[in-house]
Amino acid sequence: MSLIRSSTLIGGLVIMALAIGFIFEVPLALSLWPWADGPLSHLFVGSILAAVSAAAFWIGATGELGALPAGALNILVIAATTSVYFFRLAAQGRPNLLPFGIAALLMALASGGAFLWSRRLPLGDPRPTPMPVRISFGIFIVSLLLAGGALIFRTPIFPWALNPDTSVIFGCIFLGDAFYFLYGLLRPRWHNAMGQLLSFLAYDLVLIVPFLKMFQTVQPEQLLNLGVYVAVLLYSGALAVYYLFIHPKTRFGSQPPQ
Repeated sequence: MSLIRSSTLIGGLVIMALAIGFIFEVPLALSLWPWADGPLSHLFVGSILAAVSAAAFWIGATGELGALPAGALNILVIAATTSVYFFRLAAQGRPNLLPFGIAALLMALASGGAFLWSRRLPLGDPRPTPMPVRISFGIFIVSLLLAGGALIFRTPIFPWALNPDTSVIFGCIFLGDAFYFLYGLLRPRWHNAMGQLLSFLAYDLVLIVPFLKMFQTVQPEQLLNLGVYVAVLLYSGALAVYYLFIHPKTRFGSQPPQ
């Protein structure tokens, strides 16, 4: 198990390095994206990678490997759906995207295996997930499914214009995130919610300041999209901060009942 903990920590470090690369548009990191894109899309990818790295660091640092299945399921859904899209684009005359399809398929197989293996591991913390967090997870799931479906059908719901292919990939990411929260909702133990809240907090911290600044430049037709997005960031951030750092029964350093 120590090898798995170390691997999770190292993986979190690598993913965080990639997140920083996308946030600051480092050419080496951007070369891993399948097509040219804009800075806001790169920022969004960086926020997703930061969210993944936060959960990986927490699991590796605490050794709570029983919390791995939710993250593995998240990656499985994202990788499986994006692989289908990359293979479809490759078959339509864009063979340069075939390696991305193969890489996504391999990631789906690996994460699927990790999910099946890790779901048998017990959680060490018996505390239940607080009811407000469960209700919030239900709201997040519905919102992510609706937004993910809209993005896959290229409906303009983001506060900036998306590359049509990027819209589909972001939709797949939202669908994967919905399953991330669904696992925590169906297995309502605190350590099946803590990783999700840490991920959401990292995602929020990356996006909140740039999005607040966007109110000065956003196009009028995208102002509502931006307002809704910022409201979600503020709510999820406040939820994560309260239960991770303030609530006496769940904050970092609090001990489960004996």
